[in-house]
Amino acid sequence: MSALLAVETLEVIYHRTITAVQGINLTVRPGQIVAILGTNGAGKTTTLRAISGFLGIDDARVTEGTITFKGQRIENRPPHEIARSGIALVPEREKVFPNLTVSENLSAVIAAGAGRAGRRQREEAIIALFPRLGDLRARVAGLLSGGERQMLAIASALMCQPELLLVDELSLGLAPVVVEDLMMRLKQIRDQLRITIVIVEQSTTVALAVADYGYVLENGRVVLDGDRARLLSHGDIQEFYLGHTSGDRRSYREVKQYRRSRRWYG
Repeated sequence: MSALLAVETLEVIYHRTITAVQGINLTVRPGQIVAILGTNGAGKTTTLRAISGFLGIDDARVTEGTITFKGQRIENRPPHEIARSGIALVPEREKVFPNLTVSENLSAVIAAGAGRAGRRQREEAIIALFPRLGDLRARVAGLLSGGERQMLAIASALMCQPELLLVDELSLGLAPVVVEDLMMRLKQIRDQLRITIVIVEQSTTVALAVADYGYVLENGRVVLDGDRARLLSHGDIQEFYLGHTSGDRRSYREVKQYRRSRRWYG
C-alpha cells in the first residue's frame, strides 16, 4: 500500500540558527494510527507543525528534506493550503474559541465545498462520536472541562473533513480515565470515518494502546521505530519509556551510546 504521508530526511531550523529536528524519516499509510513518541524537547511537536504548516508562528522553516502528502510536496506551504489538501491539526495549545459556544465552535469551521445541509450532516455524525458535546451545544467553550475542550478540538478538526488528522499531546493535563476514553474515540474516528491519524505523545503507554506503528524521537532524530508489538516488547522501550525499571531515567540515546562504547572498548 502506498504512503498517504511520507517525511524524508526532514530538517527544521528555528530562528535561522537552531536545528530542532534533523534527518527525520517517517511513513504513514492510509487507515493507520501512527504515534510519534519521545520526551519533552525530542522534536515531536516540531515534526507535527512541519507537516501541518504551522512552523511560521515560531519563526521556523523546513530547510532540508521533503514532506509528501498524497503524492504532492507540502513542506513550507502555508497552513490554509495544507488544510485544504486534507490535513487537520488538533494543536497542543489554543484548542478552541473560548468565547464561543460549542455549537458556534463547530460552525466556525468551514470545509471546502460543504453546503449548509452537508455541514449539518457532518456535525451530527461527529456529535454521535462525542455525545457529551451534544448535551453542551449552548455551553461557552471556555467553561468546559479539559476533557470536554479536547473533545471539541477534535470535533472541530473533523468538521474540516480531513483525510489525515494530526493530534498533538492529547493526554496533557487530563485524568487517565479521560485519556483512555479519548483514545478509544480516536480509534472510532479511524474506523467509522476512515480517517488516518498521527498522534504526538509523551506517554508511550497511552499512545501504544491504540497506535499501529510508532516512531521514537530523541534530540530531533528517530532512534527507533516499529509496529505496536515490536515497540511494546522492545527492551529499551520497556526500560526507558514504559517504566519497567528502577533508578534514574537517562535518555534512550545516552544509554545506547554507553552500550556501544562498552561493546567496542570494554
